[in-house]
Amino acid sequence: MNKPAARLAAETLAKSGVGSYAKRVMSISALSDFEGKNFISIDKLSNAELRGLLDLSKKYRDVYGKGSSVEPTTASKPLTGQSVSMIFQKRSTRTRVSTETGCNLLGGQALFLGPSDIQLGVNESMRDTALVLSRFNSIILARVFSHNDILELSKHATVPVINALSDMHHPLQTLADLMALEDHFGDVSGKTLAWVGDGNNVLHDLMLGGAKLGMNIKVATPDGYEANDDVLETTKKLAAENGTEDVFLTTVASEAVKGSDVVVTDTWVSMGQESEYEKRVKEFDGYQVNASLMKQANPGAVFLHCLPRHPEEVSDEVFYSDQSLVFPEAENRMWTVMAVMAAQLGKL
Repeated sequence: MNKPAARLAAETLAKSGVGSYAKRVMSISALSDFEGKNFISIDKLSNAELRGLLDLSKKYRDVYGKGSSVEPTTASKPLTGQSVSMIFQKRSTRTRVSTETGCNLLGGQALFLGPSDIQLGVNESMRDTALVLSRFNSIILARVFSHNDILELSKHATVPVINALSDMHHPLQTLADLMALEDHFGDVSGKTLAWVGDGNNVLHDLMLGGAKLGMNIKVATPDGYEANDDVLETTKKLAAENGTEDVFLTTVASEAVKGSDVVVTDTWVSMGQESEYEKRVKEFDGYQVNASLMKQANPGAVFLHCLPRHPEEVSDEVFYSDQSLVFPEAENRMWTVMAVMAAQLGKL
């Protein structure tokens, strides 16, 4: 079975020593200019901000995690008196639970606003919703269908906005993924990440974040399911800036996985695409991550999936194996959203 995330982190920190702790403190201090900023996509972060958010996430896990010796009732509550409105056009287990729990741990309050709770984009415009919620809340977090909704909210809100998922980006998931990989490998620079599946929002930010951390990116998608061209071009620029190999693209899963250290997939049928299920499953034939495919990866390679998963995407043999980091990855959704909220409010 996988080691708990806190134990993995403790072992990594113990191996790296005091110097690593000092670097973490310095990187977190680089977030002092993040106050008031929106969190829309990973490419909008500087490398220093990305590093700072990852290290602040690890700090919060050390302090508030189940393996911590700190008493939860006496731990620091930097978000006392702050509130977060959570707009959910699309349901989610991890996003809602991680945000509500994490905000509570930091002393704040998160309010769930589902489709039946507010008039978002129906009887009230995005502009008006943004302006009204900004009067009540310290942060607006939104999980929406269209990325334009996130852009509209962030344009008119007078408080920071968090993109908790749109059809173009899923930056909170990338923070959790990269945190899981650093917990496992330590420094991920030079490691190769292979994506197998749909060229979707999760891939977009993972490509961007991986390149920023010096990872080589390999992507296998079926014809017609490629990543967005603009995001791909940005990733290629980031790869060049950070000294990694050029992004490798293929339609053959084994070609991407061969020589990789990380294998990642996601759902083939996202929410709102249910009518395409049979078509997509047929066109993704050969893309299941199973033991045979994982053998093409480097020894010690690991597997990620943002959940929920379906058996056609990954076999039980891989999903529940020691190679799988999916549950530490899921836990990290809480530590990372805590870091983003605290940084946006200047409560480091």
